[in-house]
Amino acid sequence: MPQPVKALVCLIAAMMVSNISYAQSFQSTFTAAEQGQAEAQYNLGFIYATGRGVPENDVEAVKWYRKAAEQGNARAQNNLGLMYATGEGVPENVINAYVWLSISAAQGDEDAKALTNTVADRMTREQIGEAQSLAQACLANDYKGCD
Repeated sequence: MPQPVKALVCLIAAMMVSNISYAQSFQSTFTAAEQGQAEAQYNLGFIYATGRGVPENDVEAVKWYRKAAEQGNARAQNNLGLMYATGEGVPENVINAYVWLSISAAQGDEDAKALTNTVADRMTREQIGEAQSLAQACLANDYKGCD
């Protein structure tokens, strides 16, 4: 077989294996997420947000990020806050963005700390005060009813 043809066959085979791997990975992640595993829920949100192996779907990403965020997953809280900040999958809302980002930052997420400040720059003092009160209530309620 000529080299260019052999290379093309290898590339196609690798792509097929990659698609199978994505499909298998998605199915196992989906099953774990449905069973309530926060890390799997975060991963499923990321899969939908990035379109890795599935069509990109920001509404589904928000759904799964929220489920993980409500279980205390700091990365999901950060990404949910970012979705609110940019209006991807949800209507843009700086108060909800600040709430989720500040909760993630309180758990030590460095990216969330910087993003909280960036979002705060777009807010009035009243909005910041409201968001801080909501974040405190959210923490007191174990991440339920945060937005």
